[in-house]
Amino acid sequence: MNRLGDPSSVTAFGVAVDMGASHIRFVLANERSEVLGEIRDRVMAHGGPDGIVSQIREGIERLLAPVRDREGFRGIAIGVPSAVDPKTGRIVDANNVPGCRDVDLGLAIEKYFDAPVYLDNDANMAALGERWRGVARGIDNLVFVALGTGVGAGLILNGRICRGRTGAAGEIFRMNLEWPRWQEEFPDTGYFERYVSGMGLAMEGHQALPHGNGTRPVGPADDRDARFVFEAMERGDAAAETLIDRCFTMLGVGVANLISVLDPEMIVFNGGLVRGAPEKMLAKIDRVVRRIHPNPPPIKTSSLGDRAQIWGAVYTLLHPEEQAVIRAVEMAPGP
Repeated sequence: MNRLGDPSSVTAFGVAVDMGASHIRFVLANERSEVLGEIRDRVMAHGGPDGIVSQIREGIERLLAPVRDREGFRGIAIGVPSAVDPKTGRIVDANNVPGCRDVDLGLAIEKYFDAPVYLDNDANMAALGERWRGVARGIDNLVFVALGTGVGAGLILNGRICRGRTGAAGEIFRMNLEWPRWQEEFPDTGYFERYVSGMGLAMEGHQALPHGNGTRPVGPADDRDARFVFEAMERGDAAAETLIDRCFTMLGVGVANLISVLDPEMIVFNGGLVRGAPEKMLAKIDRVVRRIHPNPPPIKTSSLGDRAQIWGAVYTLLHPEEQAVIRAVEMAPGP
């Protein structure tokens, strides 16, 4: 644990959980939005939903261990890489986390700790964090695009998170930019994510870049990691530059479509793929979007880095009066 305060003296506090495809982060924060402790674990690759529940429960227990007086415990906010059904609070399908489909994670954690659990899509959480602490402070109409292993969006419309009918609002990975391909299969993903994501760019790189010249990942590296493509581009590899340029061009068209539908005040990008070549990405998106829209909104990269989702979860814990913004799972009935 990285202690940044004295948990024993906290009067009101909560736990924020950032559940990713490869790591889970746990943060203890107080009513002054001060981070008092932090733990990061690798996601267990086995054990299914029961294993995920156990890992989150154990991480929270470790984080809370130094807190002797838990009278001010406000609850737990968890961001998950999946749509969350707004009617049931269940995870729909975290396809990057093995076995995490149709899981009532919130209820399982809530029953164990006997405390409110706030569960939402990680991009929604990150959008809240960016609006609270990042470049989108005070923006009421915001599109936050999470561009990492996959691609998704958190939508804030008129100051409220937009979840849609099934919680899938913002699941832009399914967007299709080529109508003749509407009948093709994209297992566990969609057209957009197949090309505009770390996973998609890595797949293209494995196929297009030659063997034996240092552009391919070595050893047990994640096959979904696209860093080797950016490294090849930096060395002057023309094929790598073409792949990245196509990825960012398609991203620009997708952003233009979002602007046409939502007319937001700002677009904010964050995620591992953004950090590969942020200036090149923004320049290409700006060129594409301005070709389609005469008056586009500001398009920026996040100022919070990989902590946007955590700040969104902390915001949720510290503003219980805004429960309409993020759904609290109902307390489980007693035995």
